[in-house]
Amino acid sequence: MENSFVLTIVFLLKKFEIMSKINIQFPDSSIKSYSKGTSCLEIVKSISNSLSKKVLVASFNDKLIDLSSKLNEDGLIKFYTWDDDEGKSTFWHSSAHILAESVENIYPGVKFGIGPPIANGFYYDIDFGNVDVSNIDLSKLEDKFKELCSINSKFKRSEVSKKDALKYFTKKKDEYKLELINELNDGEISFYEQGKFVDLCKGPHIPSTKYIKSVKILNVAGAYWRGDEKNNQLTRLYAISFPKQKLLDDYLNKLEEAKKRDHRKLGKELELFFFSDKVGIGLPIWLPNGNIIRENLMNFMRDQQEDQGYQHVASPHIGSKKLYVTSGHYEKYGESSFQPIQVPSDNDEYLLKPMNCPHHCEIFNFRPHSYKELPIRIAEFGTVYRYEQSGELHGMTRVRGFTQDDAHIFCTIDQVKNEVIAVMDLILNVFKSLSFKNYKVQISLRDKNDNSKYIGDKKLWDKAERDLIDAVKDKGVDADVVYGEAAFYGPKIDFMVNDSLDREWQLGTIQVDYQLPNRFNLEYTDKNNNKQTPVLIHRAPFGSMERFIAILTEHCEGNFPLWLAPNQVIILPINEKVNSYAQDINEKLKSLNFRSSIDTRVEKISRKIRDAEIKKIPYMLIIGNKEKKSNTVSVRRKTAGDIGELKISDFLKLLNEDISIKTN
Repeated sequence: MENSFVLTIVFLLKKFEIMSKINIQFPDSSIKSYSKGTSCLEIVKSISNSLSKKVLVASFNDKLIDLSSKLNEDGLIKFYTWDDDEGKSTFWHSSAHILAESVENIYPGVKFGIGPPIANGFYYDIDFGNVDVSNIDLSKLEDKFKELCSINSKFKRSEVSKKDALKYFTKKKDEYKLELINELNDGEISFYEQGKFVDLCKGPHIPSTKYIKSVKILNVAGAYWRGDEKNNQLTRLYAISFPKQKLLDDYLNKLEEAKKRDHRKLGKELELFFFSDKVGIGLPIWLPNGNIIRENLMNFMRDQQEDQGYQHVASPHIGSKKLYVTSGHYEKYGESSFQPIQVPSDNDEYLLKPMNCPHHCEIFNFRPHSYKELPIRIAEFGTVYRYEQSGELHGMTRVRGFTQDDAHIFCTIDQVKNEVIAVMDLILNVFKSLSFKNYKVQISLRDKNDNSKYIGDKKLWDKAERDLIDAVKDKGVDADVVYGEAAFYGPKIDFMVNDSLDREWQLGTIQVDYQLPNRFNLEYTDKNNNKQTPVLIHRAPFGSMERFIAILTEHCEGNFPLWLAPNQVIILPINEKVNSYAQDINEKLKSLNFRSSIDTRVEKISRKIRDAEIKKIPYMLIIGNKEKKSNTVSVRRKTAGDIGELKISDFLKLLNEDISIKTN
């Protein structure tokens, strides 16, 4: 009897022990058991103590969480360091809280909006009240920031009831936080505390402030609360932080180099484009030099597209509001569109075209189609308009009117993968032709936990996501899978390129869409004479001409490849006696469709060369009495210096070889 009792106790203890264990899977598919309530930090320490000192944040079942979080169920865990995007984002998010604490220390009574991480660093929107923003001591804020980091305060998370959250920020008289809290439900509100500072935040954060070793406040700007011009204008402090001082030093050096390459600066100096307040903010005007680049890029793309069987079309700059209601764009993006244009006589409202795809759906619907015609590829350099907030506008990278190298492919389900691969080839050829050597591919899928922002049938979404993943695999391209970044109508492949300063830009995009064809009742007749709905593929290798040229300008510092350069050759006569010879050469070049000019100013040749260098003209032809007599030219290449004296025929051969590089 006694033995039976002991055995029962042992059995119950073992059962309890089993029930109190959780199985944790690691990225390499290995599984280890831990006691319930084990923290992420304890788990990473069990793997490697040295790794635990580098890890900043964890994810559990694909949800980012604090390292202090305790786990009570089975699942997949991942750890992220500074070398990971998730690590950097969490690092900068935590830094934003420290910046806010620094501001509150020096300027008591300020009120806080939001402080998120961004691509490079973070910002915080702050209402400084009666403080003169122009007199804010940034160096003092940075010193306070470093001081707070050295204290090594832990980031502590707490779940807070809505009642208590409202009570706390009512006492602080912070109406911005109160507005945010009022939009939340009980059970989804959390505070984070470090030192004496408390903020509303869902997290996660790094373990403590000691991880942050350097900081720099980069810029002060104005920003309307929640991006609405009707709200108060807050002061936005942009900043960046690093785990090592050297990383900050390197970044600031790159920043100085970036200033030299700023497309807004070069756009003015090289007379590429400008903005006019009278025309309207965010509406770029292309000058002759810039338009040459624009047209050559467009012609390059047209040639590529025609080789792949695209048909070029044109659609109006406006469309009936009903068109965008049908497509679903008005519901999703109506607020970022210009206000409807009232047309009383038609009893209708029109919008400046915010996108091209609804127009192309109507082009497909113009007549019936057979499966034998598919895929149908429709391309357009279509100008679209978005009402971006004035504070969000930035040179050519964020404008209100821009031209997309847009195209839409209408195909069968079985054709999707091959069409996506063909578009990938097109995009990668663009990168190669313009010397964008470093790039990465991102597959953007639905948010796993929130499907409210997407339209359409789940099964079709599943099919579209599989098609993109399979296409990338078949192409043999490495790609990152990111959840929550899909378009509202379908998943997409985004192409990110790194420029010469190692800055990442999203350029080309491919999007698979099963939704719009249904919304527009698009049909084709299959081989059995039945009606079927085509699949729609959206694609834009450049993205927008404005943004692409801005990025390209900064990438090459205005030293455009010869085939794009507005002025390819400038002829520099040493004296007036050789002007006629210079004119003969110029006419020869123009007859062969080269863009050339002559500098006939009465200036020293050194001044002419310097001015041509400033204008970043690829080739300079220096001619004097010697060159005239020998029927030659002295050639100087912008990126290579003096090439030497060449016969005209040899120089023309050199030009043709240089131009051909784009297709090699």
